[in-house]
Amino acid sequence: MKRNLLTLAAVGAIALGGFVVAQAEPGHGPGDRWHGHGFGLEGLVNKLNLTPDQQTKVQPIIDQAKPQIRAIHQEAMQKMKTVMDSTTSQIRPLLTAEQQKKLDDIQKAHQDMMNAHKELHDAVQE
Repeated sequence: MKRNLLTLAAVGAIALGGFVVAQAEPGHGPGDRWHGHGFGLEGLVNKLNLTPDQQTKVQPIIDQAKPQIRAIHQEAMQKMKTVMDSTTSQIRPLLTAEQQKKLDDIQKAHQDMMNAHKELHDAVQE
């Protein structure tokens, strides 16, 4: 029983880990500037004291990198989801009916949170 509870806790942590990674996805900050990640021009200006001329030269480089980073992130998220789904499907048969219900509730709460986050992101982008 103790092992099952630890397993359930691990599954919950994996599910929440997916949310945390999704939160770090480029494009989720105000103005699509990747706040907190040091990629935005504002972050570089603040940290490096770039001159206006340097800012003008740096911005296209950052803009060119954004789609590549988004693609890498999207691929990583998909791979992580595949591993999480596989892990959950292997763990599920080891759980009691009550634990399976808890797992379902955790997964639904996670999905609801992700949907709400996406709605918020889409609303901010409009």
